[in-house]
Amino acid sequence: MASPIVHWELTVPDTTQARAFYRIVFDWIFDDTTFLGHTLIHTRQDPHGGLMVRRNDSSATGLNSYVEVDDVQSTLHEVVEWGGKVVVPRTEISNVGEFAVFQDPEGVAVPILHPARH
Repeated sequence: MASPIVHWELTVPDTTQARAFYRIVFDWIFDDTTFLGHTLIHTRQDPHGGLMVRRNDSSATGLNSYVEVDDVQSTLHEVVEWGGKVVVPRTEISNVGEFAVFQDPEGVAVPILHPARH
């Protein structure tokens, strides 16, 4: 598998302000409904993204990209074998798939996703 980027998300302190900004700057379309705290972003091309409010004042804001993997658990096993560490263990999201987050040996956080196939 080529492990493409299949989803991304912006984590911001104020989603209302971010929606207004990115709607104008990039002409993105935002769903009025949220899913697990995410507002879906439609960019008119794949991959689409999500917008979420940062969890607390000390958490990071920024852009995260999710890399598709064939098997989340076996990928996490390889991560640990090669010197990385698991930050968020394999977590299932109904109708979305499984995801996890690891840090590489340099401390870079990398989200991974095995999408559900419908």
